[in-house]
Amino acid sequence: MSLSRLVEIRPYRVTDRARVRELCCETGFLGKPIDPVFEDRELFADYLTAFYTDWEPESSLVVVVDGKVCGYLMGSRQFFKQWVYAIFQNGWLFCRGVWRYSGYSSSSKKFVRWILRTAWKEVPPAPRRVAHFHINLLPEARQLSTSRALVDVFLGYLHHHGERRVCGQMVVFDGRRGVKLFERYGFKVMNKAEITKYQDIYPAPVYLCTVMKDLEESRKLYANG
Repeated sequence: MSLSRLVEIRPYRVTDRARVRELCCETGFLGKPIDPVFEDRELFADYLTAFYTDWEPESSLVVVVDGKVCGYLMGSRQFFKQWVYAIFQNGWLFCRGVWRYSGYSSSSKKFVRWILRTAWKEVPPAPRRVAHFHINLLPEARQLSTSRALVDVFLGYLHHHGERRVCGQMVVFDGRRGVKLFERYGFKVMNKAEITKYQDIYPAPVYLCTVMKDLEESRKLYANG
């Protein structure tokens, strides 16, 4: 007999920072640990989470399952602040990566080379001055009802602050998160590009899609929800 779980969605807290960074690395490779792709967890977590945890924490949520943080949604509605932050962060991360590069494994060095040479060509463009978000969940928090509730809380937050649109960039592989699923939730797929960094360690193509939702049409995933 399965026992019911206690699932809570709540705002991010400063005390969640270490756990969020850990989750980022535990889900960074197509929902699994990033280590086979890139071993420097500190640098990886800084790149993907530091702005949200340190500069705009009010726009992030966490999923708590039986008292343990098992996922998060990190978002932003302050485009200019993130743009300024990225200018300085990218330079700082580049310097740290170069300093540590000689000690990396061959797979990590390959990842760094992909970032420098190829990533900017493969990552599809996203609309500017539009609120955005991304989600990472451990398996125990990946139930459809939990994901829907998490996004609905965030969309309600954006609507409350007068945001009209929201976009996200979602990884698609092996039929996961297909176009029809996005459309079912009121998102429009703006563009799609194949990401080659996983080719040597994952057998199927992996794509990154930019999706956008009009919050004036509906501030919930289901318009009649």
